[in-house]
Parts: sequence; C-alpha cells; structure tokens
Amino acid sequence: MRISPWWYFAMISVSGVFSVTFSVIFAYVADVTQEHERTTAYGLVSATFAASLVTSPAIGAYLSASYGDSLVVLVATLVAVVDICFILLAVPESLPEKIRPASWGSSISWEQADPFASLKKVRKDPTVLPICITVLLSYLPEAGQYSSFFLYLRQIIGFGSASIAAFIAVVGILSIVAQTVFLSILMRSIGNKNTVLLGLGFQIFQLAWYGFGSQSWMMWAAGAVAAMSSITFPAISALVSRNAEADQQGVVQGIITGVRGLCNGLGPALYGFIFFLFHVELNELLPENTSEEETKQNPSDKRANIPGPPFLIGACIVLLAFLVALFIPENSKASSTKKHSNSISSSLSNNLDQSNEEDIEPLLQDSSV
Repeated sequence: MRISPWWYFAMISVSGVFSVTFSVIFAYVADVTQEHERTTAYGLVSATFAASLVTSPAIGAYLSASYGDSLVVLVATLVAVVDICFILLAVPESLPEKIRPASWGSSISWEQADPFASLKKVRKDPTVLPICITVLLSYLPEAGQYSSFFLYLRQIIGFGSASIAAFIAVVGILSIVAQTVFLSILMRSIGNKNTVLLGLGFQIFQLAWYGFGSQSWMMWAAGAVAAMSSITFPAISALVSRNAEADQQGVVQGIITGVRGLCNGLGPALYGFIFFLFHVELNELLPENTSEEETKQNPSDKRANIPGPPFLIGACIVLLAFLVALFIPENSKASSTKKHSNSISSSLSNNLDQSNEEDIEPLLQDSSV
C-alpha cells in the first residue's frame, strides 16, 4: 500500500481470489463442535469479527493522528503475521489423522478445483439453493449499505466525525451482544429457520427506517435494529452446517462465502447507481472541522426530498429474501436420515416376515398331512 498503489491493487486482487477465511473457519467450527453447539460457536466467531470492527477504526485513527499512516500499515501487517504464526503454532488440525491424505497434492484434482462444479451442486441441492438465494438477496443491500452509509450519515443526516465513531462503537457492541446472547436464546426457543426469518425481518425494518429517517435519533434507533439483524448470517451458517454432511462442510460454507463475495462487488455498484438516479451526491468529502449543521444538505434542495432511496429498495430486496427463506427446510439431513432409517426398518420387517413364512410353511404342510 505504501510502496505502490498499483502493486497494492494487484495484491488485493490476488487476495480476493483466496478470500475464503470465513468458510474455512466455519468448516473448522463444524469439525470440532457438536451440532447443537455450532450456533453458539458461529455467533462467537461473528461477534469477534464485530469486535474487531469496533476497535480497529479507533486504533487506526489514533495511530494515524499521532504517528502517521505508515505506522498504521506497519501495525496491521504485524498483526497479520502474528495471526498466521498463531494458527501455525496454537491451532490444531481438525481433520482426523486417519482420513487425512497421505500427501497434500495427491488429494487435489482439477475436477475438484472446478468452481462451476460447486454451482452445479447448488442448482441440484433443494436445500443449499434457497439458502444461497437468501444470502444473495439479503447481503446485496448490506454490502451496498457498508460502502455508502457513513458518507450518507455525514452528508445527508448531518453526523460529525465524533458522532460517526460513536455510532460504529455502539452498533458494534450491540451486535456482539446480539450474536453471543440473543442468538443462542432464539435458537433454543424458536429454532434455526425461524431465527433466520427473524433476522431478515429486523433487516427489512432497519433498511426501511434508514430510508425514511431524516433525523439523527432515527438513525440511532435504526442502528439498534441493525445490530439485531446481525444474527442472520451466523444462523444461516448453522443452518447450512446442519444440512451438510461432515465431509462437505468446507464446500457449502465456501459457496455461501462466495455468494457474499459476489455481493461485495455488486452491492456498492447497486447503491451508487440508485443514489445517482435520485440525484443524491455522496462524492464530496468535507473538511474534518466542518460542523454537523454545515455538513447536512440544504432541506430545500430537491436531492434531500427523498432521504435514502437505496435503503428502501434494499428493504424490498430483503423482503424477497424473506419469502425465499420460507421454503428452506429446517433440517433436510435429519429428514433424509429418518427416511433412510425407515427404509431400513421396512426392509428388515419384510425380511422377518418372509423368514417367518418360510418357517411356518413346513408346519402347515405337516399339519395338513
């Protein structure tokens, strides 16, 4: 980043190809936990991610203001190196040794590396397909919201830098509470699928509130609802995990992560296009010492008559995700196992009946004689 912007662009492009960290982590969680523990574990993973979003902007801003941007880049690089060392030294392999391949390269083929093979599996799977569509329709507005929301708060609503920092911290802390406390309670009380539907309902509500809201207090209230909507992704990950076989956890989690990666590219473009259609300009960064009253657009300006059209359209898209999620089976793997056991029981029963008939037939013949 500091040496050459072009090299940074090249490296971040390569990094995007391998951006499967969350799918591997969730597959690892599925390997080392029981099925009833995975929702809590997924919530903890998402909560720690939310905690990093709360703390890292504050740390970066402090280091940048005190020592310059170069130290920020250096610290971030060192944290990444420490993370890799921690994984190598402290994190055990989750795959049992008896089913590990003899050599690393022998277990990989071009057929397995074909990305379209996974898409074919998605199309044929009656459970994974609606889950992927749900993730696509729900995360598309969320990705667009992340790309423009803080500029929107600053230039349309009138938030200052301190207010935006406080907003990020409060919503992040509430998200941590939602994903660690409320998620496990909801999963136990209303079930996995209903938790996903509830999270989508919160997301629809908060997007609509962002779209219609024009006052600061409305944004704060909608932020609290947005924190509750953060339960959706860990609940979906747990639902996917329950409907996948033990050796397919990485594949299905990777598919979900791939859909989210697609939304990371399409969501900002969608929101930017909608802002452009409604003549809402977010491309001018004002000085840091500008007051909140000066940052807010003039109410008489026609651009401010419709506060947040992308958020309203996003609410409609998430509503479609909600409708698709209604058709997701609660636990297809359990039902298929039940059908398999029923077929086995039926087969055993038929065999027993047949053997009983074979034993009784000689007795009937003797009695007739």
